[in-house]
Amino acid sequence: MNARISMKALRVPLVAAAAAAALVLSACSSGGSGAAAPEESEDAAADSGLMTPGTLVVGMNLQYKPQMFLDGDTPSGYDVDLLNLLAEEMGVELDIQNLDFNGLIPGLQSRQFDMVSVGLGATDERKEVIDFSRGYVPYATILGVAPGSELGSSIEDYDQEGVVITALQGSTGEQLVKDTFPNATVAGFPDQNAALLEVATGRADAVVVEDYILAEFDRSNPGQLAPLDLSEPLSLYYGAWGVQKDNAALVEQLDAFLCSVQSDGTLEELYTKWMAPELPAMPEGC
Repeated sequence: MNARISMKALRVPLVAAAAAAALVLSACSSGGSGAAAPEESEDAAADSGLMTPGTLVVGMNLQYKPQMFLDGDTPSGYDVDLLNLLAEEMGVELDIQNLDFNGLIPGLQSRQFDMVSVGLGATDERKEVIDFSRGYVPYATILGVAPGSELGSSIEDYDQEGVVITALQGSTGEQLVKDTFPNATVAGFPDQNAALLEVATGRADAVVVEDYILAEFDRSNPGQLAPLDLSEPLSLYYGAWGVQKDNAALVEQLDAFLCSVQSDGTLEELYTKWMAPELPAMPEGC
């Protein structure tokens, strides 16, 4: 079965989820010729790891370009391409539910969808209420500079008095500047784009930012900023797919799929298409 996006779910996610749940309950309770017994339906769902066999329902927040966003009315981006491949591999239809970010984990807990795809960090607090796949999207924090910067090419070169480094105000990046460049001056901005422009216009020396955000800025403002060529990112962590608690069957399927696309180069192809020019090191263990 080919994967597809349910646009109805994007317009009315909560109603669609409720309707889907009602259909599942109806199917489990109805009789008639050819209908599976309730026990058989439940066993099939358990074996697939999905609430409804044949449909993968995914909670997303489609406003993080280029990772996940709406291109008109069409879901697009890195996560969407990856999910379409996943659905094709599983032989199921893809049903995307577009919700506010703060509603995703509660929605997963209340069984509105099978999984969440928004690059969640697998924190200890979140692990208490949901399960996680292995990492599928790396978040590498880098130092962005104006091309031809004469300050140098090392962290030490930028850790000097008089050097101004910008970051998003209140972000982990701002704290990273203070920890990594204690001798420089940190300038926090409430808007990420303002922090980038401050460096592009020469009013600051560098910006600490995630690599995919810098790559997206470069698409709109070519040649104004570039990553400093360091031997490794300033920091690196991995976003994962969130899954209903104790749904080991689905976690196993997701991990197997992610190992497959990581090993055959598909993950790198999608990452360099959407996110940044180079895929950082991915988790081992496949």
